[in-house]
Amino acid sequence: MAVPLSLAPAGDAPVAANAPSPEYLAWRARERRRRVWILATQVLVLAAFLALWEVLARTHVVNPMLTSYPSALWPAFLDLLRHGDLVGHTWATFKATLIGFALSMGIGIAVAAALWWSGFAQKVLDPFLVVANAMPKIAFVPIFYLWLGSDYSVYGMAVAIAVFVTIMVVYEGFQAIDPNKVKLARTLGASRAQVLQLVVLPGSVPTLIAALKMNIGLALVGVIVGEFQSANAGLGFLILNGSQVFKLNIVMTAIVVLGLLSGLMYLAIARIEAALARRYA
Repeated sequence: MAVPLSLAPAGDAPVAANAPSPEYLAWRARERRRRVWILATQVLVLAAFLALWEVLARTHVVNPMLTSYPSALWPAFLDLLRHGDLVGHTWATFKATLIGFALSMGIGIAVAAALWWSGFAQKVLDPFLVVANAMPKIAFVPIFYLWLGSDYSVYGMAVAIAVFVTIMVVYEGFQAIDPNKVKLARTLGASRAQVLQLVVLPGSVPTLIAALKMNIGLALVGVIVGEFQSANAGLGFLILNGSQVFKLNIVMTAIVVLGLLSGLMYLAIARIEAALARRYA
């Protein structure tokens, strides 16, 4: 017979009813060790890459005029920070990426919802969407420059590169919803708008997260392509300007900052993914 906690002998330590089992604690310890090993391996891979890059450039196996080398990037970074408005260029790229990302997601989800709503519209527009997605978006750069000007053509490129993929991915996610759930909601009297709001959108959270992950990278690519062509600020402008005067230290430093910016945005999306997974689990 189990002894209640209040009636347990005074000398015995109380045992929580839902205390974790030894097997669970061992699993948690293994998972912690595994995460530490993964992080350590990632650091080692990065360190090995930087060391190999440094050695090859220092020994002139590769031409340091064309590749620079890691130890030269930190002085270039400090110089750009003090005299090259690196913060301003990074902010210009980050702001344009966020705007292009938000526009692409908003337009993509709205169009995908419209295609889900109307099968007729989906049949009509499907070949056009496929062709638009397959077209090389860099061909639109001069058009956006003429239409939108130098300031806004960057946003146009970000949307052009990301929006069609978003539409197609999100629409496929909407179509993958269990039809029995949709039928049940309609049987209970839900309107089409309610089915979209209460069944389709919550059920498509994994697809929306996948679209977020793709979209942030594609929007950044679009921004950099636009900055190559027409911008007078941004990391793309810095890369192009440095390459034109053969200052590879500036080019490589801007690329490293671009990589860090990409990583930070991906981590932000991962946090959103974790929050949505907890809510819609």
